[in-house]
Parts: sequence; C-alpha cells; structure tokens
Amino acid sequence: MVRNPEANRDQFRPDDHPNETFLLSTVVGSYPKPKWLNRADELVEDPDSKFDESDLEEAHDDACRLITHEHERAGLDTVVDGEMRRNEMVEFFADRIDGYEFNGPVKVWGHNYFDKPSVVEEVEYDEPWLVDEFEFTAGVAERPVKVPITGPYTLGFWAFNEAYPSTEELVYDLADLVNEEVEKLVEAGARYIQIDEPALATTPEDHAVVGEALERIAAGIPDEVRIGLHVCYGDYSRVYPEINDYPIDEFDLELSNGDYEQIPVFEEPELEPDLALGVVDAHTAEVESVEEIKRNIRQGLRVVPPEKLTISPDCGLKLLPRDIAYGKTENMVTAVREVEAEIDSGEIDVENPIADD
Repeated sequence: MVRNPEANRDQFRPDDHPNETFLLSTVVGSYPKPKWLNRADELVEDPDSKFDESDLEEAHDDACRLITHEHERAGLDTVVDGEMRRNEMVEFFADRIDGYEFNGPVKVWGHNYFDKPSVVEEVEYDEPWLVDEFEFTAGVAERPVKVPITGPYTLGFWAFNEAYPSTEELVYDLADLVNEEVEKLVEAGARYIQIDEPALATTPEDHAVVGEALERIAAGIPDEVRIGLHVCYGDYSRVYPEINDYPIDEFDLELSNGDYEQIPVFEEPELEPDLALGVVDAHTAEVESVEEIKRNIRQGLRVVPPEKLTISPDCGLKLLPRDIAYGKTENMVTAVREVEAEIDSGEIDVENPIADD
C-alpha cells in the first residue's frame, strides 16, 4: 500500500516560500549536457589526446555544478545535477552491477542504437552506484537534491537475460540491489529518491511484478525519505488503480504530451500517492508560456488537492536545446508560484479548478 507522503513532503518547502499554498516543483532527471562536456567525453577516448580520466572527472564536476545551479536559478524546490555523469539510463547502471556484460550496440529505431547489456550471471551489489554523485551535488546545492535511479523492472527487461530462469526472478534480485543502494544514499543524507520505470508503460500487464519489486526497494526505508515512481507515457488505465497498492509516496506521470486526455483515469477511485504532474512537454523544442503551464497545473488539481500535487516536466529534458530546457523550467516555476498565489486568494477554486479555462 501507499507509503506516507505527508511525513516527508514539507521538508522540501523553502523557508522563504512566498505563498501559503505549496506545490512542490522538481524535474524528472536528465538535462541537456553542455557541448563542451560531450567533447570532453570524446577526448578521453582519443589515444592521441592528452585529456585523461582526471580531466574528465573535473569536467563532470564542473558540469554538475553548472546544471545544479541552473536548476536553482530557475527556482526549483528540489534539484538534480542533470545526470551529467550518466550515459543511457540502463547502460549506466548495468556497467556498475556485477553480472552484466556488454557485447555491442543494438539498433532500436531509425539510426539510433542502444548498447543493450546481457545478464550472464547472478547480479550482485559491489560498490555504491550513486553516493559520490549525490554527495557532490548536495555539497554544491542550496536546495534539496533528488536522486533518480533506473528501476529493476527496466534494468531487467531492457537487457538480454542469459542467467535466470525468468526475467521476473532477475527483476526481484535487482530490486534487492536497488534497496541496498537506496540505504547507502539515505545514510549519505538523501531524502528524495525517484525510481524510473519506463518499461512499465510498454508492458503494463506486469504491474504486479513492479509492485513486488517496489516492496523490496522500500523495505526498511524510513518514512521521512520520499520515494517517487516515474512512468513514461503509456496507457495508464492498464496500471490504475493498481498503482494505489504500490509502496510509493509519489506517482510521476507524463501527461502534457497527451493533452491530459488520461486525467479522468485518476479521478475514480481516488489517487492515494501524491501526483507528480508533467506540465511541459519534453519532446517539443518550444517553450510553453506561463499561462499555458498554469492551465496544465489546473488539470492536476482535478485529481488531487494542492497539498498532494508536485509539478515537473513530462520527462527528462536531455534531448532539447539547453536554452529551451531552461526556458521551460523557468516558466514552469513561475507558473507554479502564480497558481499558488491564485489558490491563496481564492481566484482558483480547487473544487472546480478548470471552470474558468
């Protein structure tokens, strides 16, 4: 069953928050990398270059610091380093988990390739995956830091399984490893963990497998640690209301890109975890106006009251031009603060939030 979002939400409210109402603003995770960082990644692989691993580490530090501060400048309540140290969301973690190996890229669509790993023996936890990343970001940030982790269902089903009798068994072992990582992050001070499960949107009939995996991930994690689940665009009616049985505090949805056609899915029965609502489209290189984003935020108020609403982009923004990503984020935060003020003044009726739209 759902965890206890009331126990961990208020810690992310800034001391100088300007409104009585508080809509938590955040981002899903990835963000466009500075062009010079992509060049640094290339240089370290060039045998003729004097650029070495220590230079690349410094470049990653600089990029993480830059994007963290960019998120804070936009006004976000919780920030991420933009995943500057990461590559593809499965590859990054598979490279850190004993039991995976890589055998070359697989074509996924058009001219795009994915270095799809294979699980060749039982997976095991060795060194922490993200603790150093979190500690660096927390050290340069003035706002709380969220940590996105690719979930065990996606890590299992987006790999070749050559070691386990079933992929479900692999997923459960991976969930135990994610639990170990979350415990290490909590020890390091993390209080906001996001589990990314894009594969759930592609095979939603396995919602029970994801539920069991989340039970393992959440086991022993204290209530003051916020656990969110991000699921990319799909037919959410195929996983709802089962989501209400998941041990999460927040369910993060990609709905802007579908013009909120699926919002009614969550109106009955009541959504039990907090709703993290995507209000800017991660797939369009146009910055939505503040007024458009405010209309999108009102869609979330159809489902949950303000005290259960988190606002974010639809998904990671890494494929967008950086100025577009920043413009979307900045306008999103402006819209959030204006909606809060309008709720406080009674201009928005939270019982009928789209009456005037």
